[in-house]
Amino acid sequence: MSLQPECDTAVDDIVNEAIVVDDRKNPVNLVLDDIDVSASIKKRMFQEFDHLLSILDFNNKAYDIFRNFYVDGRLYYHIMIDPKNPRTGILNLRYIDPRKIRKIREEIKDKDAKDARAKGIHPGFKEYYIYSPKGIMSGAQSAVKISTDSICHVTSGMMDNRNNMTLSHLHKAIKPLNQLRMLEDATVIYRLSRAPERRIFYIDVGNLPKMKAEQYVRDMMVRHKNKLVYDASTGEVRDDRKFMTMLEDFWLPRREGGRGTEITTLPGGQNLGEMDDVDYFRKKLYKALNVPTSRIETENAFNLGRASEITRDELKFSKFVNRLRSRFSMLFDDLLEIHLVLQGVMTREEFRKIKGNIRYDYVEDNHFSELKDTEILTNRLTLLREIDEYTGKYFSQRWVRSNILRMSEEEMDSMDTQIDKENAEQGDGKINLPIWVSIKNNKKKLKHSTQTVNPQLRSNNSLKVCLNY
Repeated sequence: MSLQPECDTAVDDIVNEAIVVDDRKNPVNLVLDDIDVSASIKKRMFQEFDHLLSILDFNNKAYDIFRNFYVDGRLYYHIMIDPKNPRTGILNLRYIDPRKIRKIREEIKDKDAKDARAKGIHPGFKEYYIYSPKGIMSGAQSAVKISTDSICHVTSGMMDNRNNMTLSHLHKAIKPLNQLRMLEDATVIYRLSRAPERRIFYIDVGNLPKMKAEQYVRDMMVRHKNKLVYDASTGEVRDDRKFMTMLEDFWLPRREGGRGTEITTLPGGQNLGEMDDVDYFRKKLYKALNVPTSRIETENAFNLGRASEITRDELKFSKFVNRLRSRFSMLFDDLLEIHLVLQGVMTREEFRKIKGNIRYDYVEDNHFSELKDTEILTNRLTLLREIDEYTGKYFSQRWVRSNILRMSEEEMDSMDTQIDKENAEQGDGKINLPIWVSIKNNKKKLKHSTQTVNPQLRSNNSLKVCLNY
């Protein structure tokens, strides 16, 4: 399906929207702002994540990896480690064709399982993967068992009605694509058969009997028709006037009392330029793939308008791409967990506690996102300008920052620090710094207060300035 032109165009739009390749930075970056771990562990996680991206060669193969994930609906990687030295972590990742591997989940049937079943306890299941180089359907003779920890497995999340098979996002587009192809073939056949104009010969046969009338018409056909065909392979020129096709003339007998021999023209098809049916199924195909139908019309220029002018289809498409990214990010979660556990950075339990707060920042090339952020910031600044005269009288500065500008506590503190630093750099030599006062040889810090200190006072032994910056 992905090789069909219309389907390939739609898939290309989806993958290009989800994966943006930039020469200056990675297509995806790790975000650890919301996890509660030490700075050293965060630094280590950043380093190991970059190591995993280099193993995948994600900067160069990001488009192909995401396309395989979207088209197949499944992504398998064989994790290669050093058995003699597992502390080195993941050394290599080998891509596995989804058609050659399958996960098996079978019930445990050993002696202990029978005893557990006799006590009314379910014995559990045993899970492993089966890999066959010739394909799973070829039989299990050449299949190899692989443990679940050795395979990194990510799916689209779509299942069939029996929940036995993982489906691709292309599955829901099978019927529209087949209908589109059948209608295009029918349109081509109709155009070929109705495009030429044909002549109609009405031959006057008088009162001849039926058999003689038909023979007379055939004689007239042979007499007036001469179709020479050149065979390019043999160089032979042969006469094919005995053959008559739908694209050629019609010879019809006419009885006595008619208008005599007459030659008229049968016009060709008049509605050969109508493609409404084909366009309907093409739009239906794009809708099945969640791609806005406006992207089919290549003559439409890219409009840089307001976010409120973005169509509903573009908004839905943006959310669909975000869901695809979230599902695809499970690949990084699994690889990062295994790699950090092998290196002894943290245990599986510790990683799973912070797993939900780990985020991945994909490079954005979505015009809607830029417009939306710009317009939201513009509206907030407009509201801030209107409420400025009431700030300090009815509303506090912190309330305005929190409710109008939607800043978090961390963003407020960070912004204050940056403002103080910029004022110090652009000031007249006076800097705002906390002062250490020497009292009876005990150093005490003036909390929650800053004082403007002239740099000349630093020579005074009674004052010691703490340069935290």
